[in-house]
Amino acid sequence: MAKRTLPLSRVYRLLEPGPVVMVTTVSKGRANIMTLSWHTMLEFEPPLVGCVISNRNYTFDILKATKECVINIPTVELAEKVVACGNSSGCKVDKFEAFGLSPVTAECVKAPLIDECYANLECRVLDATMVAKYNFFVLEVLKAWIDPAQKQPRTLHHQGKGVFMVAGETIQLPSKMK
Repeated sequence: MAKRTLPLSRVYRLLEPGPVVMVTTVSKGRANIMTLSWHTMLEFEPPLVGCVISNRNYTFDILKATKECVINIPTVELAEKVVACGNSSGCKVDKFEAFGLSPVTAECVKAPLIDECYANLECRVLDATMVAKYNFFVLEVLKAWIDPAQKQPRTLHHQGKGVFMVAGETIQLPSKMK
């Protein structure tokens, strides 16, 4: 066997759950953007998403208080802005202005959509029982938006320490799932 042990601190790189997203919230009329890669689908209908947001992040208190957000899904074209948002704090910087992103009024929540992202999911907190112990929010998607012009969006997938994989090739295999 040619395998070697992997430090436990690097396990998350193997299980990264999906594309890096940009979570928008709003508090007292001021919108914020947080880069996030720790999320997972929990249910299909209604769509439920679980996400971990550290209680050290500015977004944590806003989401806990307002109980709503938008999950915005960027493509590789926004990679530098995604990282820049993740490397700055919304309590000090207006990230929409600083990084040239366009807020769009949502239909079901007060938090804005990011126009440049290819998909946007308007969400409300459905379950906060694991927030105190694990910083884990369960969100219900209330409205979903997609840019139909983007046929093969290439999303970013965080692998840790500034390393990202870009989704690209798509394959189709027989499946009984609809």
